[in-house]
Amino acid sequence: MKIAVLSDIHGNFPALQTVTEDIEKWQPDLVIVNGDIVNRGPLSADCLRLVQAKMQTDQWQAIRGNHEDFIIACASPNVPHNKPDFELWRFAYFAYQQLNGDVHSLKSLPKKFSWFAKDGSEFRVRHASMKNNRDGIMLNSSDEELYEQIAPVPAVFVTAHTHRAFIRRFNDSLVVNIGAVGSPFDGDRRASYGRFTWDRSGWQAELRRLPYDTAQTEKDYVESGFLQDGGPLAQLMLVELRRAGGLIYRWATRYQDAVLAEEIDIADSVRELLKDEDLQPYLGAPGWELPQGGV
Repeated sequence: MKIAVLSDIHGNFPALQTVTEDIEKWQPDLVIVNGDIVNRGPLSADCLRLVQAKMQTDQWQAIRGNHEDFIIACASPNVPHNKPDFELWRFAYFAYQQLNGDVHSLKSLPKKFSWFAKDGSEFRVRHASMKNNRDGIMLNSSDEELYEQIAPVPAVFVTAHTHRAFIRRFNDSLVVNIGAVGSPFDGDRRASYGRFTWDRSGWQAELRRLPYDTAQTEKDYVESGFLQDGGPLAQLMLVELRRAGGLIYRWATRYQDAVLAEEIDIADSVRELLKDEDLQPYLGAPGWELPQGGV
């Protein structure tokens, strides 16, 4: 049995195309998309259409991630549409508009997937943990914490969400974070997905890393309108893509409360964050320079 699992595509169509081609060459028996197909990137609709097409033609399976939940929430009348609150949703609303507000297919996605081998061992896929789809599993989590996150413990627990790939042995089980197709945060810019095999000797796991056309992805940020219409946080997402490391948490810790209190404009807060010394090598065209005095 051969199983491929990919996740955290985040509207990065060139990365998804590259991973899809690699999966097709490997010819697995089963392919599972572990959430976050959409949002946080420029081409959510294109990525969703490709996954849906593969679900129809090749019986791919897909489950819901927290960014599907973000887009579903955009359909709620309670979503703010005024500054400053709306600026925290603006990138998600961009993806929602790309999908023409149709969230029915996202709502229909289940929250987990399980497959049982002939020996009865379970292969289980969740976007984050058994607690919820935003509860990230880390390589250095304690055994006690990890148990709570994956119980009841299967033979293989496949997770994603953190954008950091790893394989960890937990007693007789494998815990595998397959990383991210669209925006890895582990310092390796290449797209990541997981390959799993089962035979009578048991389960094996491999992390697959693939270079893709990152220049085209950057063009997509501009040509799709995401950099302009996705709001200032879209600027940080482009820098995240370049450095293969997260920035939104850094921004939120430092500036989110002040932005919501209208003590600083969100564009100015992003501009200030981009002055951090460690980010300087990743700045430059297209589009990282925000106009003075707001959006």
